[in-house]
Amino acid sequence: MLELKNVSYKIVEQGQERVILDDISCIFDNNCLTAITGHNGSGKSTLTKIVMGIVRPTSGKIFFDGKDITSLSIDKRAKLGINYAFQQPVAFKGITVKDLIDIATGEENTTDKACEILSKVGLCARNYLDRDFDKTLSGGEQKRIELALALAKSGKCFIFDEPEAGIDLWSFEKLNNLFDSTKCNIVVSHQERLLKNADKILVLENGKISKYGDSKQVLKSLGSAYCEKLKEEV
Repeated sequence: MLELKNVSYKIVEQGQERVILDDISCIFDNNCLTAITGHNGSGKSTLTKIVMGIVRPTSGKIFFDGKDITSLSIDKRAKLGINYAFQQPVAFKGITVKDLIDIATGEENTTDKACEILSKVGLCARNYLDRDFDKTLSGGEQKRIELALALAKSGKCFIFDEPEAGIDLWSFEKLNNLFDSTKCNIVVSHQERLLKNADKILVLENGKISKYGDSKQVLKSLGSAYCEKLKEEV
């Protein structure tokens, strides 16, 4: 279980203090898919980066399985079982897809095993293993491989920042099936189809939680007009 207690994040721009997240308290349960949504600039990605340790909160505490991880580094959080898939995958010149799969799993994988990992995101390993994970791959290919790498890691909590970005040709049904129901899954998304698949939805507005609870109830309270507005911002 992941818990945030009174988490805030502030920055200073041109001498002015700006609040990005304001007193966020929530629990992300195990065996649960929680979707984080909200308009652009509401603090969604910042919240997940704080969970991963990429960004440090100005105040507040973060607990994972009862342990205070607020001051822990990214790698120490990863060792505890927290994994993160970026909205925009980072390209690595000179590192092959096979290299990254081996790093993610912590072992030397056979071609068959690598194929099994990539097939989960609709890719054939034999076409990608020897290719560098760089700009020669399309945005959609990079995104799918990034998802496969995240899922290949052992862990208890998986964070996906807009996993649907760049994979329009890949069905949302397959994307929804990727999430392991036995884990704590956190997904940042604007897409109503992903929100409907979630167990819970957390809505951020201006850095604050405006709604949080059962996905059906939250979607009903938001209305279709809100979801359509979110789509326009993608």
